[in-house]
Amino acid sequence: MTANDLDAGQRMSLDELRSDQLANLKSSVAKVYEKVPFYKKAFDDLGVTPADITSLDDIAKLPFTNKQDLRDNYPFGMFAVPREDVARIHASSGTTGLPTVVGYTLGDLDKWGSLIARSILGAGGRRGQMMHNAYGYGLFTGGLGVHGAERHGFTVIPISGGQTQRQVQLIQDFQPDIITATPTYLLTILDEFHKQGIDPTTTSLQTAICGAEPWTDEMRREIEKSFNINAVDIYGLSEVMGPGVACESAVTKDGPTIWEDHFYPEIVDPYTGEALPDGEEGELVFTSLTKEALPIIRYRTHDLASLLPGTANPNFRRISRITGRSDDLIIIRGVNVYPANVESVLFEFEHLSPHFQLVLTRPGRMDEVTVEVESREGVGAIELDGLNGLVAARIKERLGVSSTVSVLQPGDLPRSVGKLKRIIDRREGLR
Repeated sequence: MTANDLDAGQRMSLDELRSDQLANLKSSVAKVYEKVPFYKKAFDDLGVTPADITSLDDIAKLPFTNKQDLRDNYPFGMFAVPREDVARIHASSGTTGLPTVVGYTLGDLDKWGSLIARSILGAGGRRGQMMHNAYGYGLFTGGLGVHGAERHGFTVIPISGGQTQRQVQLIQDFQPDIITATPTYLLTILDEFHKQGIDPTTTSLQTAICGAEPWTDEMRREIEKSFNINAVDIYGLSEVMGPGVACESAVTKDGPTIWEDHFYPEIVDPYTGEALPDGEEGELVFTSLTKEALPIIRYRTHDLASLLPGTANPNFRRISRITGRSDDLIIIRGVNVYPANVESVLFEFEHLSPHFQLVLTRPGRMDEVTVEVESREGVGAIELDGLNGLVAARIKERLGVSSTVSVLQPGDLPRSVGKLKRIIDRREGLR
């Protein structure tokens, strides 16, 4: 990315950024207090008014917003503009309850497109390049979310998720420069290249922009080596905007840069809600500063990370690698375990693939976990002999949890075409 690619928000000095953030925070708080009954009640319950916000530190006085709050106000109760001013609606899948519904004005969509372009340029893309978009389309924000790139000089191929054989064909035929996908689905595409006998390092792809689920540096190295490309992390969630809340720089690859001129980040203790200082790990919280249809105040993402100083964009802080989600935590006999912890251990074994899942059962009084993981193609019985025991011992050593490890054949586990479900809960009465 060159200096000419920097937009006005990226050119602000730190003092200008803080002044802009405070002005937009005051505006957003006043708007939701006036326009959204949920927020007026939440503010009143805490004895807070928009006039109490005189500095950025005052954000701690404001109430949190949770996913359940959006569900309780389903479908349009959180909108701060009349429904007829909403140009697009997205929603979550609603697999665990009512979906969370979010809306966008035309102004919101313009800002979103600008942030997607800013993210792609920072990820190493260049205007005029072609982008193979393998995120899912529909109510999920991933696929349509990156389409704002079209208005900023990029060619977008809307292939969506699935049809994996066709994904390989179009990459071969269209020769795109960039691919966007969840990291686990990109690994599924990688498997299809190998299945078709095509060397994935020979494609035209130069950049992979992956997000929508936590992934480790070990998985990044797997993707980069296998495709001979740069892989960067893009961060977002529909309740805050969608993809493009933050994105990693291809130069530094040290965590997604938060676009702080549009989103104000905090880290809080996931149990007490107490604000934590930069550098300390906790739950990531976002307040939108410029959204029109659905401004969000102190939204609890459940993502666990820390805030770090800016590097590629010095005035904007970074998110550390997401270590997991507070709602993805599994506790096995008193030991806290996240799927990303297990993934890091599995990558230490060259004969194991990145495809795994954790199966929870309760055959008696105690919970048990089985790690189901596939071997790599071409690995024989000799290499696999006793491997499950070695892996279980390493997990016990590194994570302090006892587990059963089942090494499966390549292709035995279901493949992701979007967000992969890592935890399979088969405990009776607890699902």
